[in-house]
Amino acid sequence: MKKRFTEEQIIRAIQRHEAGEMAKDICRELGISNATFSNWKAKYSGLEVSEARRLRELEAENAKLKRIVADQALDIVALKDINSRKW
Repeated sequence: MKKRFTEEQIIRAIQRHEAGEMAKDICRELGISNATFSNWKAKYSGLEVSEARRLRELEAENAKLKRIVADQALDIVALKDINSRKW
């Protein structure tokens, strides 16, 4: 899924809001809902662009590690099943 906005654009929008611009005006300009802007604020508020990129990299790495753990868990269950059978 391709994102419509980069981390830099999201952070700039949040910084504009923190500088005093109305959230509804920013949302209208970007074509997003207030809920989307609130989600952005919850995730990216207080971050710099480099920190946001690092966050994205860590999230991707975490997802990869979770897939590896899930695969290993399936292998363990399969091996236990095979091992428990009487030949």
